[in-house]
Amino acid sequence: MEKFEHEYGANQIQVLEGLEAVRKRPGMYIGSVSVRGLHHLVYEIVDNSVDEALAGYCKNIHVIIEPGNIISVEDDGRGIPVEIHPKTGLSTVETVYTVLHAGGKFGGDSGYKVSGGLHGVGSSVVNALSEWTEVTVQRDGGIYQISFERGKTVKPLTRIGDSDKTGTKVRFFADGTIFETLDYEYEVLEKRFREMAFLTKGLRITIEDLRGETPQKAEFCYEGGLNSFVEFLNKNKEKLHNEPIYIDKAGEFPIEIAIQYTTSYNENIYSFVNNINTIEGGTHLEGFKRGLTKVFNDYARSHNILKEKDQNLQGEDIREGITAVISVKVKEPQFEGQTKTKLGNSEVTGLVQSAVNDALATFLEENPSVAKAILEKCISASRAREAARKARELVRKKNALEGSTLPGKLADCSGKDPEQCEVYIVEGDSAGGSAKQGRDRRFQAILPLWGKMLNVEKSRADKIYNNDKLQPVILAVGAGIGADFDITKIRYGKVIIMADADVDGAHIRTLLLTFFYRYMRPLIENGNVYLAQPPLYKLSKKGMEDIYCYTDEDLEKSYKELEKKGIARDQLNLQRYKGLGEMNPEQLWETTMNPETRILVKVKLEDAIQADEIFTVLMGDEIAPRREFIEKNAKYVKNLDI
Repeated sequence: MEKFEHEYGANQIQVLEGLEAVRKRPGMYIGSVSVRGLHHLVYEIVDNSVDEALAGYCKNIHVIIEPGNIISVEDDGRGIPVEIHPKTGLSTVETVYTVLHAGGKFGGDSGYKVSGGLHGVGSSVVNALSEWTEVTVQRDGGIYQISFERGKTVKPLTRIGDSDKTGTKVRFFADGTIFETLDYEYEVLEKRFREMAFLTKGLRITIEDLRGETPQKAEFCYEGGLNSFVEFLNKNKEKLHNEPIYIDKAGEFPIEIAIQYTTSYNENIYSFVNNINTIEGGTHLEGFKRGLTKVFNDYARSHNILKEKDQNLQGEDIREGITAVISVKVKEPQFEGQTKTKLGNSEVTGLVQSAVNDALATFLEENPSVAKAILEKCISASRAREAARKARELVRKKNALEGSTLPGKLADCSGKDPEQCEVYIVEGDSAGGSAKQGRDRRFQAILPLWGKMLNVEKSRADKIYNNDKLQPVILAVGAGIGADFDITKIRYGKVIIMADADVDGAHIRTLLLTFFYRYMRPLIENGNVYLAQPPLYKLSKKGMEDIYCYTDEDLEKSYKELEKKGIARDQLNLQRYKGLGEMNPEQLWETTMNPETRILVKVKLEDAIQADEIFTVLMGDEIAPRREFIEKNAKYVKNLDI
């Protein structure tokens, strides 16, 4: 990796303001004090090491979750400068860890050419939110160490030995008085570091979890960079071409893109700026889409695949089945807010579009068989889009003639404010009947579904509009599907899936969630989708109020509480609910629909890459990955109806 030749010493560490209010308002700096915020502490420290790799000085990062949830992050970069900082009078290491906005990432005369840690708050925030922090630096022939407690220095920087190596090691223990939990999730960290390794070609990231009886370890290093990333994302999909299309353009704004088409109907594009996942896209994504659309239309015209009378292919046609990763390096990126999820640099649009125009046009000319295969899929997608448009118009006309735009089986609520209203999508007419009788008609609507619905993972939108199981859902939600979906038009603030607590119910939930994720994704992103949690068991006895248990743990706890009251297990009647239809309207209201007593699980999208992978595995065409998933996870099944 090319090194950015620039002095990296005390003068490159700029101080903007002191460390204040971090402990009082941690959410402003790390998002939340949940497990997500806890993981953010690790990311902040690792990001600093990755910045050293982007500058060309770091080859290895080693992350350890030590027993007791202590985190250790060690790299072989240059090491944080140790000399006295001219503005603070403190050692530079102490300045970086105790002063907010002190870092080598500001202005043109900084220690980094590009950086993910734009705001320079990472190290000091981690220090402020940790019970203790210990930093060890190898640099300038020595080994130096400094210690902190809750952001305050307790042991100043001291030289503790000699070394001809360089690098920084940070150990910290998060503050239990601030965070809701101190238990790190190994799988979450592992996925994040795999992603970082993909984005930084040749960087080796190792993660170890030394908690528990069986230590876990993973090592990531990808010389293929984004090509390896795309191949990983498509490992469970059928590809249209074996090798990803790779675009690599150096310059003031280095641009790296990898593209591979699959036989799926879904579009998966992931964009990054300085290794930051820009989940809301931005100008780099806009430039990519423009370039992609122009190149394929120009190629199709010049090779007579599209005739003069034909309309141009639209962007959504060309992106069907695409998996792409876009990574740009920007010296002074402009992000929307502290969350850094959308790039705003206007000049990047044209640069990315130009890079795609030049490289992709050349690739298509040199690989006509690949170009033909992709364009055949694009044209097929275009025809399906037109069929979907006609089907959509037919549905609208049909419902207009009937005098209603709502499905016949929907029992609507009297309220009209979406924020106050909710719709239960209920499995089966029997349970739907009980739900209709037991509901609060003022704000609860009921939509019964019967039978298994279409698996949209294997279908295009034109099939969905004509599907008698999904059409009622589309009409009830009222916001359209796919590119036409408009979150502002939803009729209900809560869309609640209520299915039986058995294998068939789980399948129906998965089919519906697949549909929402693929065709109404903003509904999930906006937090409007919920899963109802009907009870698994009912304990009853003459003269005693019925007790409902939602898990095996609840059941055991209830048994023990009743035993303390002198009621033995053999005196109780235990009912295991197989379906919602076994409950009368009063029971269904009391256990599953009453806002005062019910349990709802909100469906969240935390990792789009992982979500796409799991839906592909569970609902896609490839059988082997599904079999592997079942074999790996069968041991976690608690209630299996045979």
